[in-house]
Amino acid sequence: MTSVNQDSVAITPAYRWLIVISGLSGTLVVIFSATMINVAVPSIMGAYGVGQDLAQWAATAYIATMVIGQLMNNWLVSAIGERYAFCVLLVLFTIGSLICAVTPNIEVLIIGRIIQGFTAGIVQPLVLATIISVFPEERRGFAIGLFGMGVTMAPSFGPLIGGIVIDALTWRHIFIVPLPLVGFAFLMGLLFLPTRKFNARLPSFDWTGLILLSTGLICLMTAVGNGIRWGWGSNEIIILFMVGFLAATAFVYSQLHSKNPLLDPTLFLNSRFTAAMLIAFVFGAGNFSTNYAIPVFSQTVQGFSATAAGSILVPAGFILVAILPFTGRMADRMSPHYPIMCGLFLFAIANYFMADADVNTPILTMILLTVLSRGGLGFVMPSMGVAATRAVETERLHRAVGTHNFIRQLGGAFGVNVYVVIVESRTAFHSENLTATQTAANPSSREFLGKVEHLLNEAGVAEAVQQPGALDYLGKVIHAQATTFGFQDGFMVVAMLFIFALIPAWNLGRSK
Repeated sequence: MTSVNQDSVAITPAYRWLIVISGLSGTLVVIFSATMINVAVPSIMGAYGVGQDLAQWAATAYIATMVIGQLMNNWLVSAIGERYAFCVLLVLFTIGSLICAVTPNIEVLIIGRIIQGFTAGIVQPLVLATIISVFPEERRGFAIGLFGMGVTMAPSFGPLIGGIVIDALTWRHIFIVPLPLVGFAFLMGLLFLPTRKFNARLPSFDWTGLILLSTGLICLMTAVGNGIRWGWGSNEIIILFMVGFLAATAFVYSQLHSKNPLLDPTLFLNSRFTAAMLIAFVFGAGNFSTNYAIPVFSQTVQGFSATAAGSILVPAGFILVAILPFTGRMADRMSPHYPIMCGLFLFAIANYFMADADVNTPILTMILLTVLSRGGLGFVMPSMGVAATRAVETERLHRAVGTHNFIRQLGGAFGVNVYVVIVESRTAFHSENLTATQTAANPSSREFLGKVEHLLNEAGVAEAVQQPGALDYLGKVIHAQATTFGFQDGFMVVAMLFIFALIPAWNLGRSK
């Protein structure tokens, strides 16, 4: 079959849809893999004997490298074209998947997730730009909506697919199951995606900026993620924070003086754009952190199976897709700060009620609260993009869109990282407080231990181990209760973050 050369061959309607199928199949599989890991976190903790603060890097590393990868999209496409860039990225994604599937330890698993996340960061804008380019101008809104529907639904189905695979097979198989779809996308991309002539010289790229950004992001996220284990005042954490802030400062300076900057810091001189970016950061943090937290909470605290935990997000995905056309039209017809404030408030309310969830909370309640939260994000999403693009001049629109996507993904990376730190630190705090109350003078404690010892005695357990066994069980109950309180505090912090985000949203309406 004749390949499509974007430079010389007109794309027929039939080819157009083959291109859409090719691109979306690759995009869906990398998005599935971003959220599929969330239901596997408890299994990973058990497999490697690590805490949530380390296991969460299986999710965070993917998101963080997506942030870096998306900045290389334009350069890679300019260098080798859409088709070969797409196919090479899918090969790298497969390599990362195989590394994750056979990994002997958590460190190698994180390396595999870094490879996956880097390729996912490039694939998504590459496919979006390709789909837009092959549609006529009067149908590009339809093309964007088609792409948006796919990327909106995929994160909700990732945990469900992952849960089914884990319950039927093992957590390692969640990296193998998507590979047939990767193979299909590779074959379709090789046949149908547009190609172009190779340039004699590689296009210029701000490698200095990329290195500085990567250094700053890795150092800061490593410091935040390991602060509890290494100690916030330890030399390692202090050095990581110092290097991270210095690299971030140097990155901003380099972008101000670069001929081809990755990001344009001068956009933030516009107060409306800055307000929109603050909201985008909060949006990303809340979206990604709760996508991570809800399946983990449902498994570790509520005892749901991986499949049940993954199914909680599915109805919310359908609701989000259903309301986006409505909220999209709303964003075009009214000042964007009104739907943004409405959405932020709904998301905050949902997380406020999630902060009361415990082992006895029914799965239906969790589903309804998740639907409410994603409904809120549906109000924020289109209006946030409209606010960002209206705030800048037409000639800087492309840079504004790129910055908006970067800030949203950056918020997601730090959101998961910080959420886990909050849960871990608050779990330790509550565990210490609960343990301090378990004294011989506490009648409830004595009664609890007596009942457990009685049950052990009836079960035929030797008298010498009845009391130690009862104390061990009490310790497990205390840890379970402390973990519940830790997650509840995490949901409350997310709720408060979205309440504070109402301030820049309100200023977005006031500023001119």
